[in-house]
Order: sequence, then C-alpha cells, then structure tokens
Amino acid sequence: MKVMRKFAKLLLTVCCLTLISLPALAADMTLKLGHLANEENIWHKACVKFGEELSALTDGRITVEIYPNESLGKEMDLINGMQLGTADMTITGESLQNWAPMAALLAVPYAYKSIEHMDSIAGGEIGTQIEAQIIEKAKVRPVAYFARGPRNLTTNRPIKSPADLNGLKMRVPNVPLFVDVWKALGAQPTPMAFSEVFTSLQNGTIDAQENPLALIKSASFFEVQKHVNLTEHVRSWIYLALSEKTWSKLSEADQKAVLEAGKRAQTYERELFLEDEQKLVQELQDKGMTFVEVDGAAFASKAKDAVLANVKPEIRPIVEQLFNE
Repeated sequence: MKVMRKFAKLLLTVCCLTLISLPALAADMTLKLGHLANEENIWHKACVKFGEELSALTDGRITVEIYPNESLGKEMDLINGMQLGTADMTITGESLQNWAPMAALLAVPYAYKSIEHMDSIAGGEIGTQIEAQIIEKAKVRPVAYFARGPRNLTTNRPIKSPADLNGLKMRVPNVPLFVDVWKALGAQPTPMAFSEVFTSLQNGTIDAQENPLALIKSASFFEVQKHVNLTEHVRSWIYLALSEKTWSKLSEADQKAVLEAGKRAQTYERELFLEDEQKLVQELQDKGMTFVEVDGAAFASKAKDAVLANVKPEIRPIVEQLFNE
C-alpha cells in the first residue's frame, strides 16, 4: 500500500508539473499572411517557402497560414489591419509611401539600370533607410523583398530610341509620374483601366501599352501586338512584411528565425523569378512576338527631368543620385 501511495503521489506530482507547463503552449503562434497573387504566382510559392522554413526553424512553434487571391483582404486593408494588430503579414510595395515617403523609391522609372543595380540599392544603405522609415511610420516590418518583372513597351512597330515614339498612342496606368515620363519621351500616353487595354489595342484606339512580361502573356497581348521593346523602364521590388505589433510579441530567437526564413524565401523567389522571366521570353516568342533591344541610356536621359519633377522633395536627391550612378 505504501508503494501504491508513493506511486500515486509521484503521478500527481507529474500531472501538476504537466499542468504548470501548459501555459507555455500559448507561445505557439499562427501568422496569417494575406496577399493578392494566385497560387501559381511565384510570390505565393515564396510565401509557402517562408512558412515552411519558419516552422522548421522554430520546431513547429510558429506556423504560417497563407491566404492568396485577396481572400484575407485587399492590400490596403491588410496594411491597416497589421497596424491595428488584426492581421500579421502581407506582400506590399510602393503603397507604403502613404505613410513612408521613401517607399516611393521601390518603383521609380529608369532609377535602376539592371537587376544587379536594383539589388545593390534594395539590399544596401538606401534599402536600409527605406525599411527603417517603413517600420517607424507604417508600423510594418519588411522581412524579405521579392523582385518584380521589369515593365516593357509592346507595339506593332519596333521602338529602338525615343525618336521612334513620336505620335505613339499608348495606354499607361493612371499615375501622373508615368503620364509625364511618357510625354517627355515623345509618346501620347492615355490613362486607361487595364481591363480596357486589349480591346483598345484591337480596335486601334491605342497603339501600344507597357507591362511586365507575365502580364503581357496572361492578357494575351501577343494577339494584338507584334513587338516587345525592352525598355525595362520600371524595375521594382516588393516586400514581404510583418506587423510591428506581431514582431514585438516574438522572442529575440524567434525574431531571428523570422528574418532567416525571410532570407531563405527571398533566395528561393529569386531563383523562380529568373527561371520565369526566361520562360516568358520563349513563350512570347513562340506566340510570334519579336524582342527589340533599345537605347536604354537615351530613354533614361530624356526621362530624367520628368521623373525628378514628379517625385517628392524628400527623395529627389536620392533619385538624382540613382540616375547619375
């Protein structure tokens, strides 16, 4: 009986210790990550990679639930939710300039001459300044950045220099910076909803449009345009960002795990991005489009004054520096 009583006491002690340890389970965390891309998009695949890596680095204590196709909300709604603490993560870019003016540097025409140049900025001192201002003013924390395909001009005649743009009627997004830049280059830009572009090209209302290769393909512009002119006039990146409120709940070790998972997801996304860009070139060529090399320096030189006139004074010296590099 004594042995049984000792065993019972031991069992009771173990149970009590187990119960005492249960609150530690509350440290387990599920991050909700919403974004606008579909499941086939490389940004979504990179988010899945981020979740896998973060779970592995934290032994499963932190998991990531991903909501593509704006199923958790639109970009601005998610940013507002992250600021309030009701959402954890999203993919966002120059929209952050609504709070942090330096975020406009993510997508300035002709500011970045190559993907290597863009990387040197995004991953260097200027990128660090951009991220610091986003954290301070927007209350969200970039943990990785993903590349965007450069925007290129499609037409039915080859465009090799700004002189070839004379009289060209082209669609641009309703962004004053874009309108003024293309006017300065010699074209006749017309702001238009993206949904109207294909029909407008088909019926001759416009002669040209500009977008990344992925959109040129998915919108079937190859059916109504013959040439992809490699203007690469906008190179840009976008952030995988975490709510600062969520960040503050993490231990120092878990913060390091989030940054490491972000680093691995960024490397993975870049591999997919480069593969995808090569594949898109081949697919558009197979659809009958011709790729045209352009005088990029001439385009940049002619666009410079219009770009500088449209950016905010706070970032104008940096933009001028980028043009002069």
